[in-house]
Formats: sequence, structure tokens, C-alpha cells
Amino acid sequence: MKPKIKGLYETHLFVEDLERSVDFYSNILGLEQCRINDARRTAFFWIGTPKQQMLGLWEKPKEEIDIRHFAFQCEPDWILNESINFLKKHNLNFWNFLNDGSKQPMVFAWMPSVAIYFSDPDGHDLEFIGILEGTPKPENGVLSYDDWKTLETKDN
Repeated sequence: MKPKIKGLYETHLFVEDLERSVDFYSNILGLEQCRINDARRTAFFWIGTPKQQMLGLWEKPKEEIDIRHFAFQCEPDWILNESINFLKKHNLNFWNFLNDGSKQPMVFAWMPSVAIYFSDPDGHDLEFIGILEGTPKPENGVLSYDDWKTLETKDN
């Protein structure tokens, strides 16, 4: 019998400077710190509702850090209307996959979702993502939100 997986409970990252990363994840991204262990050089944060999802940070030498990716689920309206200003305010490197020179959130039509990528202090690829209403359109790949709205209007 297969396990009845209900979600992803935790993920972990290696970081070069624990204090710098604790500052980033708590003071910039606003995650609630739930545990720190100075002896083991680890810190843990609740993501969203406490005890539902967790991020662990483990301090390691730079040469032992491999770059990872994960996404934070957010409200689509916040991503569309506030995420870019937030990322700029905190001088965070951010990008999309539109290949048009823009730095706007993009739509993954196969889901559909709206997303923007950014980096943490160690260069891990993080993402704000929000699920959109509408019919998946995998044939449309990655597109701007305006193009997505045009497709949705044609279908309705």
C-alpha cells in the first residue's frame, strides 16, 4: 500500500553564515523562528501556520553548499501587485523566465500560477508562487500575466 502523503512538512538548506540567514528569513521574509541551536549551528522556522511546514537552516562551509530551489505559496494578488516593490525594497536579485527583459511576475500556464524568482544570501533560488483561477493551458508555456488574461478572456 502506498503512503497517504498529505503535504511537504519540511525542507532544509545549507547556509554559509547562520546569523545572516536567520536575519534574512525572519526579518526580510517574515518567517517565525521556532528553534535555534548554536552548538549545532542550526535554525528552524515555521512557514505559514506554526507546526504545519518548516524550513531548517544548517551552517556549513561555503564549499559544502549546493544551491537549492523551493517556492513560498503566496496570494496571487500580492505577487502581481506588491512582490516586485518588496524585492526591490530589500535589494534582492529577482527574475522571471519571459526572456523579454521585463522583471514582472510570470504565469506558468500549465498550472496555472503566477510566480517570481529571487535569491537568498547564499544564492538559493527562491520563488513566490500563487495558483490562479482558470483552465490550465500547458501549450502556452510561460507568459506574462497580461497575455494570460487575454487567453482567459478568449476562453470565456
